[in-house]
Amino acid sequence: MKYAVLIGDGMADYPIEELGGKTILQAARTPAMDYIAAHGKTGLAKTIPDGLPAGSDVANMSILGYDPAVYYSGRAPLEAASMSVALASDDVAFRCNLVTIEQGRIKDYSAGHISSEEAKILIETLDTELGTEELSFYPGISYRHLLVAKNNLGAEAECTPPHDITEKKIEEYLPGGKEGDFFSDLIKKSMIILELHPVNLKRIEEGKNPANSIWVWGQGYAPKFTPFRELYGKAGAVISAVDLLKGIGVYAGLDVIEVPGATGYLDTNYEGKASAAIEVLKTRDLVFVHVEAPDEAGHEGSIDKKLKAVEDFDSRIVAPILKHAEASDEPFTILVLPDHPTPISLKTHVPDPIPFAVYRTDKTDSDGTETFNEESARKGSLGLVKASDLIGILVKAK
Repeated sequence: MKYAVLIGDGMADYPIEELGGKTILQAARTPAMDYIAAHGKTGLAKTIPDGLPAGSDVANMSILGYDPAVYYSGRAPLEAASMSVALASDDVAFRCNLVTIEQGRIKDYSAGHISSEEAKILIETLDTELGTEELSFYPGISYRHLLVAKNNLGAEAECTPPHDITEKKIEEYLPGGKEGDFFSDLIKKSMIILELHPVNLKRIEEGKNPANSIWVWGQGYAPKFTPFRELYGKAGAVISAVDLLKGIGVYAGLDVIEVPGATGYLDTNYEGKASAAIEVLKTRDLVFVHVEAPDEAGHEGSIDKKLKAVEDFDSRIVAPILKHAEASDEPFTILVLPDHPTPISLKTHVPDPIPFAVYRTDKTDSDGTETFNEESARKGSLGLVKASDLIGILVKAK
């Protein structure tokens, strides 16, 4: 049996008035996911355990078969692993966003989805100006970067994700708690350095949002994972544009496949990801394919962009992998799901259970569901499951 787990980050949503009371999944044209639902079985999965933040880190850890209540230690350490940044036992890794601040408010949590090339210059400047023996900045992809603090610095600071506070006054959300003042001051210092940086002056000339501040959040220590193969007896790989997913893969001992042109946005290389997944399954048992674009559109509050992202995920990721599975001599199991809802109305993540559908090419039994969306999944025969149990259920199913 081969396994393909296809994750459309943030696809799930609430009913939207402009769409006639439909959710994005209900309104979007998704024939491939509908086929999987109609010819397989559906249900709801709880990806966010009670008491943990409704983040992509927690949700995707669950989907990859790791109970966050056991393994979760923070978002940034996972991204550090993807970036090959080794963490000592007393190192605290922070996610370090480049953001746009205007009139004391976060205008754009992604600084206009700044290019990785521009961002690298800015992060290296900050490391030169603000880095010390205790603090180091590491460039990542687009607006997503890393700050590592030594000697347990900031481990207990209280930080807020920037995508949760778009258009809100930053003074009310600067880091608090123990050593929060240190990181609040660091953010303010970054503003002085970045405001007149040539990269930002050029972006302003081009009508783009400047990356005129950092925002730190999601800190934690390096976690310890039981290898995926030891847990599930399968060799697998992860395909994603974002360091978070890659980092979970690294800690899980999964192969991390790099796809040129994978951006984590609407312009990502969908075809490259699908082709890489099909190639992976020639030599491995299982592949996780993650697409960030629907989540980004949700954070932007754009109905049109989210519809496009979901339809692109269906036609350019799910459809070709489904076609390959149907034509294969080997039996396939395909699991399709979001990691969490990112409702257009809220522009942030919520912990509500998400719809999922499972299809096996060697079985024709279905539960009568005709489409893939939040409402139809509630009626599915698989009911409500704990998401971290899903992989175990799939690989043990006969």
